Amino acid sequence: MATQQLWRAQLRSYPANGHTAFIPQIRKVVLEFCQHYPSSSNARTFISNHLERVAREHPYVEFVVRQRNGHEPIARGFYANGRDKVIPLNKLQVTGIERKVQLLMDSSGAKIKPLKGARTVESTTESARGIWSGLHVDTPFTI
Repeated sequence: MATQQLWRAQLRSYPANGHTAFIPQIRKVVLEFCQHYPSSSNARTFISNHLERVAREHPYVEFVVRQRNGHEPIARGFYANGRDKVIPLNKLQVTGIERKVQLLMDSSGAKIKPLKGARTVESTTESARGIWSGLHVDTPFTI
């Protein structure tokens, strides 16, 4: 019985989100702050006291801290789809900054699409049952 030869390209697996695996979309979080602005004091506190713990909890994310003098503090997330999101951190407490960083890590990086006025469910085929209407029943539906 002859053995079939496996080529290297056949052994490659492609990352995909599904029921057996989850690939985080965030790649890098950049925290930028000013050393002298009072609005950056909570950002400096978060960076010195809490950032190491957050980085250990999320080893798949690269954390970068940049000093940006003369500017308000921001958190910037870079995603696998090439997009980035920026969140201002001024006037936030340390716990609020941690929640905003968590928001960046939980986000997909996709552009926010408005649901109002648009069809929320799109399908290539019509429903098997059709569209329900209160006028097509034996006793009309009243409010």
